[in-house]
Order: sequence, then C-alpha cells, then structure tokens
Amino acid sequence: MLQTIGEDIQVVKERDPAARTTLEILLCYPGLHAVWFHRAAHGLWRAGLKTAGRWLSHVGRFLTGIEIHPGAVIGRRFFIDHGMGVVIGETTEIGHDVLLYQGVTLGGVSLERTKRHPTLGNNIVVGAGARILGPVRIGDGARIGASSVVVTDVPPGTTVVGIPARPVKPRGEDAEQQITLHHERIADPVDHALAAIESRLGAVEQTLRQRAEGERGADEALSRAVGARDYEI
Repeated sequence: MLQTIGEDIQVVKERDPAARTTLEILLCYPGLHAVWFHRAAHGLWRAGLKTAGRWLSHVGRFLTGIEIHPGAVIGRRFFIDHGMGVVIGETTEIGHDVLLYQGVTLGGVSLERTKRHPTLGNNIVVGAGARILGPVRIGDGARIGASSVVVTDVPPGTTVVGIPARPVKPRGEDAEQQITLHHERIADPVDHALAAIESRLGAVEQTLRQRAEGERGADEALSRAVGARDYEI
C-alpha cells in the first residue's frame, strides 16, 4: 500500500512540472485524491458492497470534481492532471502509466449491460477535453489529442486528433514530443488533406496548360502550312 502511494506521488512529480513538494502534492492534487477514493470504492465494489462503493465514489466526485465509477479497473501510476470534469465509466479498463488531462470522458454508447466503455493500454496520454466513446481499444503508447472524439480502435504508438479522431504523424521523430503531446508539433489532418488537394489541383492545372500550349502550337503550325500552300498556288 505504501509502495503504491509512493508511486502515485512520484508520478505526479514526473508528469507535472508545477509540483514542488510532497506535501503540496498530498494536499493540492484532486486527481491524486480521486484515484485514492476510487481504489477504496473499487475494493468495496469487488467485495459485493456495490451501494457503499457508489456512495464513496460519489463523495470523491463531490470533493474532487472527478467522477470514476467504482466498477472501473485502473492500473498503477495512473495520474489525472487538473482533473475537473473527468468522467470514467463502469466498464472502463485502464492499464499502467496512463495520464489524463481535465475534461476527459471515457464513456459508453450503449444501454446494454455489457462491456460498453473503452479499454486503454499502458503508457497512454489523453489530452484535455478528449472523448473516447464505446468499447474501443487504445493501444499501448497511443496519444489522444485535446478535444478529439475517438469512436474506433487506436493502434499502439499512434497519435490521433480531430472529430472523429484520425491518425497523424508528429512533425519530427523525437519521441519526447509524443509523450508530452505538444499540439503545435502534431500534424493537422485537415491541413494535410487541403495541402494534398492543392497539390493535385496544381498538377491538373499544369497538365491543362501544357495541353493548351500544345494545341496552340499545333494550330499555329497548321496555319503556317496552309498559308504556305496558298502562296504556292
């Protein structure tokens, strides 16, 4: 238990440059408090005390602004930075070393009592305001851009952005920029699509100009040939 708490504090120090002291982390990080509330509520849930688990999770929500259903399964070194407005549904499964920012929703799209919430692998970063909906799988090392809406599986190591979220490649090959999710370094899929259209239109225009010039040249040659024949006659 103490080892797990120590890991929780250490991951805050590693992931948040604003964290200064252990005391500050213990007192001023609602994302950390929400995780601790969830562990206790999840223990009650697994023990069959589901109402007690829901009540404790509700207390945690009231105090932290973060809603985590006690049925959700969460791995080690899970960190919610800032945290306000985060919602994690009942059948969500989260691996180890996952980072969520504020306003993230791991939600369901079905009313059936089945697996209806996302499954996140290990070492994943989910940007502020992102929505991951349905029983989709997010592969290890994936990055979800801020305000993205994910409704399909994301392969391991992939960065996705947009509505709906689409895979993109970061500008450059530095792995650190993936981990920190610098959005100014992430390629814009819409910008890429427009650039591709512009490039294609440029190629078409060039082809049309070449054809027009060729036809003008042929017409001029024909005119000269006809004029020469008339002169001879």
